[in-house]
Amino acid sequence: MVSDVLVISDLHLGSDNCQAKSLTQFLEEIRRGKRKTKSLILNGDLFDSMDFRRLNKHHWRVLSLLRKLSDQIEIIWINGNHDGPAEFISHLLGVNVYDEYILESGQKRILFLHGHRFDEFIDNHPFVTAFADWIYRILQKIDQSHSFAKYAKQRSKTFLRCAQKIEADSKEYARKLNCLAICCGHTHHAQTSNQGITNFDQIEYFNSGCWTEKPCHYLAISEGKIELCSYEGIEENNGKLELINETISSKRELFPELELSQTHKEIQ
Repeated sequence: MVSDVLVISDLHLGSDNCQAKSLTQFLEEIRRGKRKTKSLILNGDLFDSMDFRRLNKHHWRVLSLLRKLSDQIEIIWINGNHDGPAEFISHLLGVNVYDEYILESGQKRILFLHGHRFDEFIDNHPFVTAFADWIYRILQKIDQSHSFAKYAKQRSKTFLRCAQKIEADSKEYARKLNCLAICCGHTHHAQTSNQGITNFDQIEYFNSGCWTEKPCHYLAISEGKIELCSYEGIEENNGKLELINETISSKRELFPELELSQTHKEIQ
């Protein structure tokens, strides 16, 4: 079956906990037609920061695949709070960038936005946010399954209040735009509250989770039906993830237009 759109969010390329190998495999499946879709939405936080020195070879491989995919399908990048000014990079990737996007699928208007605009906590408490994020990443390194980190996050009353506020405010905003469903990212918590629409006052809410913890998640949308899916890369050869046989000899081969500092580490 061909999806109208696949939605991924919160890739955080450049971060230590980015699941770039699984992401590479996922995008390669789309490029080779094993996972068919008409378009791909990157729902915010493609990057962890705009410091390209933090990107390793796996992160650059993801960008290479996105650039190649943009010649095959439409790719829509929705700006997240970590992305910074995305217009220049979006031009190099061959994708369109928006603050929000409305898609019609199966006669249903679906709104896509990252969700950070409804998160007052990160603006009012930046240092607490940064410290909590640091603790979360430490927990991920201690437990490679990420189960402990996810448990700690979901037990946090502050996190739960923020997630609930984002859901409530985004649903209200979607209602004002006459949309019947809203898809967000930002919270890194894959979620669905699709109890079925019984009247036009009920709005479906979905969160596509993230690609910084296991398992990764994405949304598949076809004929107005939105499905939350999990993804784990195929493991072979004693647990090593099978990667595509693609070598990027330098960053300049990937983005010849991009002027990179000589202090940037070359990809081997």
